[in-house]
Amino acid sequence: MTEHCDAVVIGAGHNGLVAAAMLADAGWDVVVVEAAPAAGGAVRSARSVHPDFETDQFSAFYPMTAASPVIAALDLESHGLEWAHAPKVLAHVRSDAPSAVLWRDAERTAADLDRLDPGDGAAWRALDAQWARFGEPMLHALLAPFPPVRAGVRLVGAARSELWDLARMAVLPVRSLAAERFAGDPAALLLAGNALHADVSLDAAPSALLGWLLVGLGQQVGFPVPRGGAGRLADALVSRVAAAGGVVRLDEPVRSVVVEHGRAAAVTTDRGELRARRAVLAACDAELLYGGLLAADDLPPAFMARMRGFHRATGTVKVNWALSAPVPWSDDRAVGAGTVHIADGIDELTRTAAQLAGDQLPADPFLLMGQMTTADPTRSPQGTESLWAYTHVPQEAVADAGGEIGVTGRLRGAGLEAFVERMEDRVEAHAPGFRATVLAREVQGPDDLESANPSLVGGDISGGTAQLHQQLVFRPVPGLARAETPVSGLFLASSSAHPGGSVHGACGANAARAALAHDRARRLGPRLAAGVVGAASIAGPVWATRRRRRR
Repeated sequence: MTEHCDAVVIGAGHNGLVAAAMLADAGWDVVVVEAAPAAGGAVRSARSVHPDFETDQFSAFYPMTAASPVIAALDLESHGLEWAHAPKVLAHVRSDAPSAVLWRDAERTAADLDRLDPGDGAAWRALDAQWARFGEPMLHALLAPFPPVRAGVRLVGAARSELWDLARMAVLPVRSLAAERFAGDPAALLLAGNALHADVSLDAAPSALLGWLLVGLGQQVGFPVPRGGAGRLADALVSRVAAAGGVVRLDEPVRSVVVEHGRAAAVTTDRGELRARRAVLAACDAELLYGGLLAADDLPPAFMARMRGFHRATGTVKVNWALSAPVPWSDDRAVGAGTVHIADGIDELTRTAAQLAGDQLPADPFLLMGQMTTADPTRSPQGTESLWAYTHVPQEAVADAGGEIGVTGRLRGAGLEAFVERMEDRVEAHAPGFRATVLAREVQGPDDLESANPSLVGGDISGGTAQLHQQLVFRPVPGLARAETPVSGLFLASSSAHPGGSVHGACGANAARAALAHDRARRLGPRLAAGVVGAASIAGPVWATRRRRRR
């Protein structure tokens, strides 16, 4: 069966749904096709661990969502989205020393740090003052299409005499930033732990910028969660698409993108062919698009050579628990924190990053944990806790830095079970009696994450590494940095495109804007279109320009 519409969006993750809503708002007839039985991509929840516990299956805390101008413009609160907050934003737990705590109130965070290390409170206030002056325009510039002309002008105006300080922070390792600014470990750990939400080294850029960004957001908008589960955010996005006239179809895997005369013309699914009059937007991993959905001869050899240098982020192991009681932290400063980090210090975090860089399983894995009932009491019965923890592992391990687990390749089977025990040992050490509270447990290893969402390749939750060599003009390959692809009418709308991972919707929004601009240009006529499209894409990479001329 053949059907027709203005645009097909491949994938009903948050980026695909954002793109669909924007195109439908512009009057386009939009169809979103999703392989999974539920929308949301990596924004989903289910009662998968215990029938009385709602578990976020992938992402869980959403500071970037709450701060994103793209998401704000969609008014998802009118479609049922409600945010909930834990009493404390984050606690970083360490052995034999008080936890570092991030509060919504920057002054309270500073006062707390000052009690632990006199003088660090003033340094924290100075760091927060920089965020107050130019944090928001910087975020807008990061999320805008590249280059961020308007947002960049606003950022320059806000930073003014501090512009060079901001530029330096963008290339400064977080370890260096912490050493320059703070005397003690607690403030340094708040920055470094947040930087490690991405797969970046503490000794490399842009770790300082990422750490500063997340602590700034934590004190501005918190680390909120959707009341009722991450799936409520996906539900609100689906409702928003439907309200604009778009259609979301589930359980319909896309098999291929059909290219005719150099232009994306349709997608094929198990139901037949869905032809796109104006555009196809791929909200899926770049390797899935270029290495699977498109035929090899639809892409320039030079582009495919660059794609062979595409670097994945590290893999992920996530464990979900249903607990009969709150986590019995030995340090009560961790009680009331929605997010909890476990690592004993900057040196340990640096060693962990080095072990991952060497494709070794970390001996002391850095744990990022979510106390979800603490953040949202609707997640489980009163007096219980819906808890998860994740940590990074190599895509293909060559050894175990702890010397205990025999592993070669992707972490699975007995190796995965042994590594999960290592994670639980870390929790038990800081919360004696933790294991006794476990009612049920669910393990999501790299294979499980990829099976549930094929765009999470090997447990890569970032759509490709977030390290500097694959950001901006290098994402997903050198010379692109925009939603345009080598195929006319086809746009990359996933986190593999600039500005990358996290739930902010900018990748989908940038693809929608590009599709609208190219469609307007096409309708103006060939000569004028060439000028408009060329200006819109800043001339585009050389290989794409030559490809168009050949055709």
